[in-house]
Amino acid sequence: MLDEWIAAAKTELGIDLDVDTRVLLDLARDAAHGVARPAAPLTTFLVGYAAAHAGGGPDAVREAAAKAAALAQRWADEQADAPSSGTADSAG
Repeated sequence: MLDEWIAAAKTELGIDLDVDTRVLLDLARDAAHGVARPAAPLTTFLVGYAAAHAGGGPDAVREAAAKAAALAQRWADEQADAPSSGTADSAG
């Protein structure tokens, strides 16, 4: 079903690009768990934008996704190391 959806979305958006969906799904997971759930779609959007800005193509997507995944991991590590302030701010 996912492959069919991606094919239909690419057709609808006029995109002819083969992208490793696993890379993007892993990134979405890392952003959701390391930052906050709403970070997943926003981060993948930013990766797509950055990849297009860098000239597009699967390599640009992979590079942007790797940078964002590393940032999400650093973010999660920093949050885990930070002392608890006693307040919750799920909006970021």
